[in-house]
Amino acid sequence: MSQASETVIVGKIGAPYGVKGWVKINSYTEESSGIFDYSPWFLGADKEYQVDQWRTHSKSLVAKIVGIDDRDAAESIKNLDISIAAEALPELSDDEFYWRELMGMQVVTDKGYDLGKVKDIFATGANDVMLIKANTNDAFGQKERLLPILFDQVVLNIDKVTRVITVDWDPAF
Repeated sequence: MSQASETVIVGKIGAPYGVKGWVKINSYTEESSGIFDYSPWFLGADKEYQVDQWRTHSKSLVAKIVGIDDRDAAESIKNLDISIAAEALPELSDDEFYWRELMGMQVVTDKGYDLGKVKDIFATGANDVMLIKANTNDAFGQKERLLPILFDQVVLNIDKVTRVITVDWDPAF
């Protein structure tokens, strides 16, 4: 795989399952079996793998990966991230985005105050939340801010071209 290609982590290899090289799969895709819609998988140092077969097993997923033929081989890939080429992800409409696209974007208030850059995004029960790393000279002394991703309430606009997210937020908060 070329170093220029961007990859996205979609899951993780779990413990070996049986003695014939099968492994448990921890999927991060919206529908867990959706991880098998992508091929090839990249494990570890970008080594390419193909899934030979997979199935559900008591509410979890197990898979047989080409070239992983015994329990020792399965043990050798345990806990490796499963990545795919970013180009393999479905195209989104202009008003949709992947979290990875927001990382590093500048966040400014609708009144022009620069809050900082998106450092992380995580899901909570109610809504997704952006962790904003404040600028070093933040006038309000903030190092980080947590902003809920609530469209038309907090998040007013996401400009993918200029990489700026405009929010309705009190910088002192």
